[in-house]
Amino acid sequence: MAEGLRERKKRQTRQHISDTATGLFLERGFDAVTIAEIAEAADVSVNTVYNYFATKEDLFLDRSREVTTRLARWVRGRPAGESAAAAVLRELRAEVEAVSPRVGLVAGWERFLLVVHAAPTLRSSLWGMQQEVRENLEAELRAELATGPVDPLPQLIAGQITWAHEAIMSFIGTEMMAGRPPEEVSREALAVLDEIEDLLSAKVHDYAVRTPH
Repeated sequence: MAEGLRERKKRQTRQHISDTATGLFLERGFDAVTIAEIAEAADVSVNTVYNYFATKEDLFLDRSREVTTRLARWVRGRPAGESAAAAVLRELRAEVEAVSPRVGLVAGWERFLLVVHAAPTLRSSLWGMQQEVRENLEAELRAELATGPVDPLPQLIAGQITWAHEAIMSFIGTEMMAGRPPEEVSREALAVLDEIEDLLSAKVHDYAVRTPH
């Protein structure tokens, strides 16, 4: 279904507010910026800001849903013959090889991380997002395999796969914070992915291999 004019205007307004807020956060720090200042800079009312974003943290982490559902979506979309872990590793490798901003391989990423590190509420929000990533992946595995709630394996496997994702994101973040070029970090991150893959057990690698329909 094509996007209507009303939906497009709402999406554009939301993006404008988010972009304005992000610019202020990067310039002055998260805690130093108020919602009122964001509203004024975006030329909207405070109520309009809250109509689109429930909290100030949501303004900075405005793509949180895309992040928290990413691993579950990758697993859901994998082809026959591929396991859950293999799907996530394949997708991560593709993002790293492409020097993708979605995994932090972009100039200026260190500024984003510095804002996060300086704001306890943002660090707390990111921790919560990491839990959501694992919970969404576990739910995807349970639904696909029709496992009962007492089966511990979906939770354990989701934890291992989520660790792999967090480990490569942490490596990229550390290297980008050091001011290194994204292309250089990308090459090294591919080698780190190989190490991560080797650390996962055969049980993780072979779990939830998709069967042909």
